[in-house]
Amino acid sequence: MWVLSGAEPEGSAFVFRIKPGTVKTVGRATRADFVMDAALVSRLHCRLEAGDDALDVIDLQSTNGTYVNDKRVSRARLADGDRLKVGRVELTVKMGT
Repeated sequence: MWVLSGAEPEGSAFVFRIKPGTVKTVGRATRADFVMDAALVSRLHCRLEAGDDALDVIDLQSTNGTYVNDKRVSRARLADGDRLKVGRVELTVKMGT
């Protein structure tokens, strides 16, 4: 299982858990799988595709971009310890059990 955790600058905490073999969307819209009502997050900001050994993030043409380790990406493979930034929220990626 993959665990993404972090907090927005205003103090709200986020923790998302993703099982291998699943696809989840992140955004402000209620139709997103992981809802982040935070500054600079698009309605449907990005998609996460979880595998056994890797977690992929795909930007969904968000207004403010998706960043991995401070680099703007359209698609990237995440690894344990990487930092995923969505809007002003920075999430730390962990491979959990």
